[in-house]
Amino acid sequence: MIRKAVIPAAGFGTRFLPATKSQPKEMLPIVDKPTIQYVVEEAVAAGITDILMVIGKGKRAIEEHFDRNIELETELAAKRREEELQAVRRITTLADIHFVWQKELNGLGDAVACARHHVGNEPFAVLLGDVVATTTSGVPLTAQMMAVHDKYGECVVALEEVPWDRVSRYGVVDAESVGDRVFRLSDLVEKPPAEEAPSNMVVAGRYILRPEVFDLIGQTPRGKNNEIQLTDAIRTLVRARGGYGLLFDGRRYDIGNKAEYIKTNIVFGLMNPSLRPELAAYIKELAAKL
Repeated sequence: MIRKAVIPAAGFGTRFLPATKSQPKEMLPIVDKPTIQYVVEEAVAAGITDILMVIGKGKRAIEEHFDRNIELETELAAKRREEELQAVRRITTLADIHFVWQKELNGLGDAVACARHHVGNEPFAVLLGDVVATTTSGVPLTAQMMAVHDKYGECVVALEEVPWDRVSRYGVVDAESVGDRVFRLSDLVEKPPAEEAPSNMVVAGRYILRPEVFDLIGQTPRGKNNEIQLTDAIRTLVRARGGYGLLFDGRRYDIGNKAEYIKTNIVFGLMNPSLRPELAAYIKELAAKL
């Protein structure tokens, strides 16, 4: 049973400068909620309420977002803005959220290693703080992965098929199908050239990991970009114990990319019933002019 989740959120977000000079990229809003709140809500919807966030310099806004703001609540109550009051109060009761600092930015593997003492000797989920996932089934991606872990007892990674010209941006898997959207992993490669990639199925920002991964991260040399890559540690774990991938039934939104971030806001805006009519009409008007 998975009881704890880790959300790495320590990176600088340099692709969004200057917006991220003093604001974490994970706090960039998707319509009216910061990105990282969607990630927390996914974990909570999967039944996980013990969450550790790995943060770094300039990330205090994340801590403040999930803490109470008595002055704001008092102001909203005085103005009888009950809907907004309940919304901000709900944020602080979503989960039991803890924070740990990644003192140096040495890669995703190093960020996950910061969770060792909190996680202890049990399997855990990892959800990247700048990746939002929706599913066509309505079952949260993390919950689907937990079901695969319950069946097989080994690590599980979320998989997404991407065009071959994009595989070099991700960790790529070599795998064979063992059931409905479930694959047995035989290898993982971090950001390979397209001609060397074993498939076009890439790791999509969600993981269920065993505690053995912490020792393997400690033994993993620096890889791509001179960083400690989580993919390299999982590769060793898969070769030793086996592992699985779930090709998820939905869409991944990568908030670390400017164009994708803008597209995400359009999609989520259109999914909002109160915004859809005006936004859809504007898009049609704009398309006609372009």
